[in-house]
Amino acid sequence: MSIESREHGFDKQISEMRMKIKDLDARKVKDDVFDDATLFALYKLVQKGWISSFGGPISTGKESNVYMCDSDTGSVAVKIYLTRTANFNQMQKYIIGDRRFTNIKKSRQDIIFAWTKKEFSNLSRAKKVGLPVPSPLVWTRNILVMELIADSTGVPYPQLRSAYMDEPLAVYQAIVEYVRVLYQEAHLVHGDLSEFNILYGSNQPWFIDMGQAVTPDHPKAIPLLLRDIENINRYFEHTCDTFPAKDLLAEITDHPLAHLDEQVIREL
Repeated sequence: MSIESREHGFDKQISEMRMKIKDLDARKVKDDVFDDATLFALYKLVQKGWISSFGGPISTGKESNVYMCDSDTGSVAVKIYLTRTANFNQMQKYIIGDRRFTNIKKSRQDIIFAWTKKEFSNLSRAKKVGLPVPSPLVWTRNILVMELIADSTGVPYPQLRSAYMDEPLAVYQAIVEYVRVLYQEAHLVHGDLSEFNILYGSNQPWFIDMGQAVTPDHPKAIPLLLRDIENINRYFEHTCDTFPAKDLLAEITDHPLAHLDEQVIREL
C-alpha cells in the first residue's frame, strides 16, 4: 500500500470518528481532547466494539474528561486524559518511585500513557479484592474504557459532595473500611481521596479516579495515606463522629512511621 493510500485511509477513519462524536462543535471541545491521534485510537475501539456511540460528558477537568458512551454490551464510561494540558509534573511525582513503572520514559506522552495504564491496573487490583470501583475494561494510549457507575435508569451516581446520605456515620465507616482493604489487601493507597473522588449510589460509596494510587512501598505512601484519611475526616466531621487520623493510620498500616507526629509525616 502506498503512503498516499495509507494517509487517505487514516483521514477517512478520523472523519468517521468525528461523525460518531455527536455535536463536537456545539460542545466546544478543544483540540487537546480530540486530536487526530486520540480520534484514531477511539476509532479502533469502535471497530472492536468497545464503543458504539459517543455521548455527552459526565465530568470535565484539567487532567481528563469522562464521557458516557454506548458499547456493544451496554453503557460505559470513557476517560480521556488530556495530552496537552494534563499536569505532567504532578503525574511524575506519583509514577517516580512506583516499582511497577520503573522503565517509563519521561516525555509528556509516555508519562500520560503510563498514567492511563496505571489507572487500569489500580482499578483492577481494587476490583479483585471486592471494592466498589468501576470495572476497567480496556485502555489504549490516553483512553480508558470502564464500567459506568449509574442507577438503573443509566443516570451516573453523583459525587459524594453532592449526594444525600441518610446515615453519614455508616458511609464514613464504610469509606474507612475501603481505605483499609485497599491498603491491606489490594496493596494500594488512593493518594487523592476526597468527596470529589468518591461517588455515592445504591446506599454505598464508590472509589473513582485511581490513576495516582501508589503501592505501600512508594516513598510517599504513608504521607499520602494520612492525607486521604484527613480529607475524609474533614468532610465528615460536621455530620458525624470521626476517628483520629493518627489512630486510623496506625491501625491500617501497622507501620512504624504511623506513630510519628502528623506534621512530620506530611513533610516526609
